[in-house]
Amino acid sequence: MAAPAYAAPPSLLLTGPYVQGGFAFGRTAPRATILVDGVVEGAASADGAFFVGFDRDSPSRVTIAVRTPEGEASHVQSVAPRSFDIQRIDGLPPDQVTPQDPALLARIAAEAERKAAGFASRLDREDFVAGFILPVEGARITTRFGGQRILNGQPKTPHYGVDLAAPVGTPVRAPADGVVAFAETGLHFDGGLILIDHGQGLISAYLHLSRIDVARGEQVRRGQLIGAVGQEGRATGPHLCWRLKWHGRNLDPLLMVGAEAPAKL
Repeated sequence: MAAPAYAAPPSLLLTGPYVQGGFAFGRTAPRATILVDGVVEGAASADGAFFVGFDRDSPSRVTIAVRTPEGEASHVQSVAPRSFDIQRIDGLPPDQVTPQDPALLARIAAEAERKAAGFASRLDREDFVAGFILPVEGARITTRFGGQRILNGQPKTPHYGVDLAAPVGTPVRAPADGVVAFAETGLHFDGGLILIDHGQGLISAYLHLSRIDVARGEQVRRGQLIGAVGQEGRATGPHLCWRLKWHGRNLDPLLMVGAEAPAKL
């Protein structure tokens, strides 16, 4: 009698900078379920592409698994630690550090709720596979990702962005294709803010903009003008604060510049 046939588990290919604030590009079976440390974090694209981000404070080991009806494949990945700067900024207005006015606190809470909805976008796209370009040409990096912030002498949460200094009005361009998940001006801390969903919950953010040239729900292409550098919100000089998040994890956007996902399996 012929032996029974068993379907093979999915293949799994990973590549990327395996450091805190880094990421892994993945390839596997189309629509395979993606798990990180046993938690379902979405599904691969129709081409089998997926993305996993490592938080600024990621543990030293992360288990990435893919699952299909035929089986499961997993890989335990080491994530290297990084050292981060300590940045002290004094002379900020008190309401930009420790706001007390009830009306202002209510406004900040409402803004935070709207931003959270933007960061929760989970479009079925894979715009991340070609990596990013820089959103501002010729800018000077004044603050690196992940530094501890001490504002007016008070320790605050780390700075999860990269600050790109440039004159007010300097063009800001989309670093990759995506869909605008949030676009508002006049936010208390952020000034003009744009969020772009590049697929599977990978969201890039652009803070302190003096002008916004796109609207929520608009599809943008790599290199497209989306706004202009400003000094709005909590900012001591004209610059773009560029951030990147994946499923609540804070990533270093500079690591995406020039990166590319592996080819199809």
